[in-house]
Order: sequence, then C-alpha cells, then structure tokens
Amino acid sequence: MIAVIIRIALRYGAAILVARGLLGAGDAAALSGDPDIQMALETGIGLAISLVTEAWYLLARKFHWQR
Repeated sequence: MIAVIIRIALRYGAAILVARGLLGAGDAAALSGDPDIQMALETGIGLAISLVTEAWYLLARKFHWQR
C-alpha cells in the first residue's frame, strides 16, 4: 500500500517540477517510474516514522506523560 502512495506522490511531485521548468518530461517519467527511487523513499519514510516514534517515547518519559 505504501508503494502505491509513494508512486502517486512521486508523479505529482514530478509534475510540479515539470510545470515549473525544473525537470524535463523524460526525467519526470523516470523519476516516478523508477523502483529504486520508490524503494529508497519507502526506506526513508520508515526510518522517519521510527525516529519520530522513539523521540515521542523519550519525551513522554522525560516529562512523565501518562495515559
């Protein structure tokens, strides 16, 4: 499921870059269709989620937040 969301986000992001003239149409197609880029983004998003979770846990322990 996350791969589908990332692929859609890449297409919209590439379309914005093409509209602004920062990226060519061929480059945009390669960016949104490249499985290596999608895998790297999936890994990055997974790492970011885990870092946010751990930071939240550390803050909860530091400030004695309870349910």
